[in-house]
Amino acid sequence: MADAAWLHTLDPFAIRFTHTFGVRWYGLAYLAGFLCGWWLLRAMARRRWILLTPEQVGDAILALVLGVFLGGRIGYAVFYQPSLFVTFTSSPPWWGMLAINQGGMASHGGMIGVILACVWSARRSGVPTLHLLDAVSLAAPIGLFFGRLANFVNGELLGRIVAMPGEPAPWWAVRFPQELLTGHRPALTDDQQARLLALLDQVAPGWDQPGGAGATAALERLIEAVQRGTPGLTERLAPLLAARHPSQLYQALAEGPVLLAALWLIWRRPRRPGVVGAWFLMIYGALRIVTELWRLPDDTLAVPRVMGLSRGQWLSAAMILSGAVALWVVTRRRGAAPLGGWGKATDRAAGVSSEPR
Repeated sequence: MADAAWLHTLDPFAIRFTHTFGVRWYGLAYLAGFLCGWWLLRAMARRRWILLTPEQVGDAILALVLGVFLGGRIGYAVFYQPSLFVTFTSSPPWWGMLAINQGGMASHGGMIGVILACVWSARRSGVPTLHLLDAVSLAAPIGLFFGRLANFVNGELLGRIVAMPGEPAPWWAVRFPQELLTGHRPALTDDQQARLLALLDQVAPGWDQPGGAGATAALERLIEAVQRGTPGLTERLAPLLAARHPSQLYQALAEGPVLLAALWLIWRRPRRPGVVGAWFLMIYGALRIVTELWRLPDDTLAVPRVMGLSRGQWLSAAMILSGAVALWVVTRRRGAAPLGGWGKATDRAAGVSSEPR
């Protein structure tokens, strides 16, 4: 079988001003997610599908932006890399927690931040907290989708190996040069190692000499040269990389279109406040557990798996349990009128519906 795997050559910078500074696709993905979420919530408000006014949507989005970034970053440090709390450098941004340009956002932490932001926004705007959580849940898959696409562009959160270096791989597999900088780098044969060293000598002459760039910097230069499309380099590097599942794209599809369609199908009829949010927790958790089967655990973890499950799968299992408990509670609340729904021409935001769901 001929090798049909695709070599990842995408540049993480949409616009690069200096070697390390510029507009990254990762930041643009967050911007696109928030803008699409703002547009969707405003459209829902105009149609009176939710209790928020279009003006209140803007205030809620600002709180959600803060919740996502603080929750995502703190969550990543707590769940995956606690050393960030005590990492300080002599160059900007000086503190590891602020070095977002180097990656490190946890979706589970971001969701906790979103919940706290919804609690604050609901009290400020005078709408039921559970209702606001439902509304945000209906828009959140868009942001998750863009975030996973950004993970793919960055070549991070690598998937399981389909074929080892030098072995043929199917067309849907991807070879990520970024694996050279991770603990997921596969072992190379002596010949392959010699060819890799020759490439490093080409892009960073003297890297292994006193005062040289060093191995990490040389590997970074090699990856950047591939992203720039240096002639002849990609053909020489590809056989030295493993072919992997594009797990970022699997998760983008699951956490984006699939989750979005499921939640909007549930919300076709008016639902009691909290029902959609509870289903979000359960469906997202289930999809994440499944897609994690093709994704490798973070290489920063001392114990990557517990009882065969990754950290992300355990957190997702907790989400499913929390969602099930929440659904049981909200469906048994007395006096909670169903709200929302897009399938009937009723005054949905006012709760004018006889649906008992």
